[in-house]
Amino acid sequence: MTEIKPLTAEAFAKYGDVIEVDSKEPIGINYGYTERFHDLANIDATAEGGRAGVSIFRSQPLPMPISIKIMERHPLSSQAFMPLSNEPYLVVVAPAGEFDESRIEVFLAQPGQGVNYAAGTWHHFCLALNKPSNFLVVDRIGKGHNCDEVELKELKSIVV
Repeated sequence: MTEIKPLTAEAFAKYGDVIEVDSKEPIGINYGYTERFHDLANIDATAEGGRAGVSIFRSQPLPMPISIKIMERHPLSSQAFMPLSNEPYLVVVAPAGEFDESRIEVFLAQPGQGVNYAAGTWHHFCLALNKPSNFLVVDRIGKGHNCDEVELKELKSIVV
């Protein structure tokens, strides 16, 4: 079984950004009626003429125990996920570079926590846990190959 760690900015730093407001000081705007939590993630989407685009992904929970069979990376851009539902989800990652399945890490993201995978970071697709969950996604729109996939030699099982 693979260990599940709490998602924190420090633990996730080598993979990208944790998007959350808890650790940021807001900026008051709109005459004091709005708080802006500024610059929470480094969106990198302009390689080879790309641009940042906004999409919504709807993820279905996988049967338990969850079997990790495949990982992907986006060599030309970051990819940010912000949950739109009030549900926890899993984040499965491995460092950028040549894929090494022994370096896979699993994090439990709480409601209100998003992630921004740095360009080239290996990750699994969204892993909703309790029910179908929507995610706001900011990633690269454009020509060029921007998704590599690799199959694991040995399945990784996750029990939540």
